[in-house]
Amino acid sequence: MRNFSFFERFSKAFQDHPSLTRIIVVSTISGGGLIAYSEANASYGVNGSAAVVETGTRKKKVVLLGTGWAGTSFLKNLNNSQYEVQIISPRNYFAFTPLLPSVTCGTVEARSVVEPVRNIGRKNVDTSYLEAECFKIDPSSKKVYCRSKQGLASNGKKEFSVDYDYLVIATGAQSNTFNIPGVEENCHFLKEVEDAQKIRKTVIDSFEKASLPDLSDEERKRILHFVVVGGGPTGVEFAAELHDFVSEDLVSLYPRAKGSVQITLLEAADHILTMFDKRITEFAEEKFSRDGIDVKLGSMVTKVNEKDISAKTKGGEVSSIPYGMIVWSTGIGTRPVIKDFMKQIGQGNRRALATDEWLRVEGCDNIYALGDCATINQRKVMEDVSAIFSKADKDKSGTLTLKEFQEAMDDICVRYPQVELYLKSKRMRGIADLLKEAETDDGSKKNIELKIEEFKSALSQVDSQVKFLPATAQVAAQQGAYLAKCFDRMEECEKNPEGPIRMRGEGRHRFRPFRYRHLGQFAPLGGEQTAAQLPGDWVSIGHSSQWLWYSVYASKQVSWRTRVLVVSDWMRRFIFGRDSSSI
Repeated sequence: MRNFSFFERFSKAFQDHPSLTRIIVVSTISGGGLIAYSEANASYGVNGSAAVVETGTRKKKVVLLGTGWAGTSFLKNLNNSQYEVQIISPRNYFAFTPLLPSVTCGTVEARSVVEPVRNIGRKNVDTSYLEAECFKIDPSSKKVYCRSKQGLASNGKKEFSVDYDYLVIATGAQSNTFNIPGVEENCHFLKEVEDAQKIRKTVIDSFEKASLPDLSDEERKRILHFVVVGGGPTGVEFAAELHDFVSEDLVSLYPRAKGSVQITLLEAADHILTMFDKRITEFAEEKFSRDGIDVKLGSMVTKVNEKDISAKTKGGEVSSIPYGMIVWSTGIGTRPVIKDFMKQIGQGNRRALATDEWLRVEGCDNIYALGDCATINQRKVMEDVSAIFSKADKDKSGTLTLKEFQEAMDDICVRYPQVELYLKSKRMRGIADLLKEAETDDGSKKNIELKIEEFKSALSQVDSQVKFLPATAQVAAQQGAYLAKCFDRMEECEKNPEGPIRMRGEGRHRFRPFRYRHLGQFAPLGGEQTAAQLPGDWVSIGHSSQWLWYSVYASKQVSWRTRVLVVSDWMRRFIFGRDSSSI
């Protein structure tokens, strides 16, 4: 009774105070406590009519393409009533993609990891949603051309156009097949919820087929041979989930399948999880070996047939592997609409849309791109080295003193983050000494005066620190939150710029450039063991990290509804096991 009355008061508090958005979740983990901070947003109404501010001026229309991590984060954090947001996406929900491997095996149900897009966003921002796919972007006329997923638009036509003042492209990416024959026709992918549901049904169907009478042992082994291509986080997590599903649930239900199940992981590189610390990589490979998961390193897929897959080793040896199901998880490729748009704006030779450090598409002032469909083209120091020297040389003496350099250093490091990275590296110590005060033979000090040629020489290796951001949900979510903040402060920062000094031109940039903050990454390895790599080179592997994974993933859900559903699914699995029905 006490628990029931608590939830009654909790529900009433939300009804009486709908603006309540900050909740602190305390999750006890292995004798300690983890405080996970998250936001719960109230649902909002959808208004498709022309939006007008109370003063009578027309609201600026923002068209958002996509409802993935980047688009949803932008929508959740945008809090300026002067915008009207038109969302266009072929799916009317946000999916928590890191849990898709769990969906494939019934550890978590599909509906538990999705949130309808109409439930997401700020209450004071006018939004509307169209279930359609954008097939063309026309920057000259500020229009996007879309194709209704339902077959007909509101005007009775399948295709229609939408005007915009600002366009935010967050369409994500698609699976990359590398044009290998047979991949598209014979492999399962793991990018969408529908993919996870198909994999789950195929796994159960494979066990049902293998249980039929009069089936040869060879054919049974082929049907129950599950191949995973790609040793990245998604492939490794799926292989681990599948192993747990088979060993903990399916083997006891399908006695004829016992001893015939095999899981093979193919990776073209020398190790799996190459983006993780070496300690995690070694532990994962050893654990998979103990679990009976066959990890074939240095194996590149050359062809996929209906019943076998061909792989070539680095030594040139080609082998044919019979299989029952293949999951392809080798990376991402560019969507057709983005390829066409890139050709229009002269970026046809790139793998993704190039943006500046403010997420603005290069050459398009009112178009922004974020998430997997885009990459930040960090400006090189050597391209602006003369302008940097000129800005730092305030007395126009033609030489740069230590004091002048230090006064400009903050703006330089904000505008060119590779400078700060280079300063922290061992190689930069000689350059730092060059810019510091030097000692004379008698021990006294003098100020260094650096000429432009010496300055260029000192910074010649700085651009080697430029790195592309990984295509992860964490990056996309941070980009969406950053861009929403910029939109919220657009007018204010037009009048009072808060960014670094413009090296080419006068004044300051409106905003500080986007900076990614890495918060760590997880690699679930099955058997209630997870590898965690957190900032500061902190690595944890084992059962305690699994509870940390549970807590973080629960707190990162987009709504309280999905949090409750995901946690209840985990509890259900602990008590009753995974569901083995083929629906």
